[in-house]
Amino acid sequence: MTGFLTCWDGSEYQLPQLYEWRLCYGLGSPCDSFEVCALWDGVRADLLAQFTRFRGVWKDQTVFTGVVDECESCRDGNGTRLMIRGRGMAALLLDNEAVGADYQVATLDDILRDHVTPYGITVGERGTFPAVSPFSVDTGSSEWQVVERFARCYGGISPRFDRMGRLILSPLPQSGGYTLGADTAVTSLTLREQRYGRYSQIFVRDTAGKITQTVQDADFTARGGQSRKVLTMPNKTGYEAMRYSARYQLERSAEEARRLEVSLTELFPAWPGELVTVSDQWPGCGGRWSVREMECSWNEEGASSTLVLGTP
Repeated sequence: MTGFLTCWDGSEYQLPQLYEWRLCYGLGSPCDSFEVCALWDGVRADLLAQFTRFRGVWKDQTVFTGVVDECESCRDGNGTRLMIRGRGMAALLLDNEAVGADYQVATLDDILRDHVTPYGITVGERGTFPAVSPFSVDTGSSEWQVVERFARCYGGISPRFDRMGRLILSPLPQSGGYTLGADTAVTSLTLREQRYGRYSQIFVRDTAGKITQTVQDADFTARGGQSRKVLTMPNKTGYEAMRYSARYQLERSAEEARRLEVSLTELFPAWPGELVTVSDQWPGCGGRWSVREMECSWNEEGASSTLVLGTP
């Protein structure tokens, strides 16, 4: 992989050949991350404070765009090494606190104008969102929380960033051509079923106790699940927002319930959000899965990837 660093003034620096790197991808939260290491002469150590962005290129394709968090130049008996660490572009929204506000009517354009574009983030694919009335931004929320709440609650969409560093506000893909079969170079495979931390019921009410909603995970309840969470929300919260909050909590708690973790020797096998077909040769694992996380790395031992798969 070839690495490029962009300085605050817009100038670009190509890293020397990388001898070790690791790229981690997800679906928005937790934030994507990267770590790259290169041998260099250390002459331009003054540049370390200038780097703000990183771009990774593999086989002429950009595979990562992100924010530089840390630069390190180390000199020892093995020579001088440069290490760069950072996160995906979502870091800009996670690190900035939103200004509390009440919108009489909020559209997607309003949200992007006030909470995304000020940070130099561009938007790629976007779905259809209704105008929301009213919509409130709580003081102390991060810009990411504002975008995520608007997208999930009123568009049913999980916001995320693509490899070019663009914010994506469209539904997850319902297709994918990758198959884990007998001829796939799988080095390890772990299936995990987890009950702890999963809610069977969410009870939501306003602070006055006049409006209540109950949302239940019928599948988990039928399989003996007994774990209730009570949410208390401001009086101004609308009916739909209350039900969304309850449904969102149920879905998030269920996301970790069933996981299939697969390690491969192939790089970039399938991207987060894509569907993967697993053959029946692994008992209990066959069927369709959705990629939740992908980690790719390269070091002296060779290339490797790890896919974390969940229920579509």
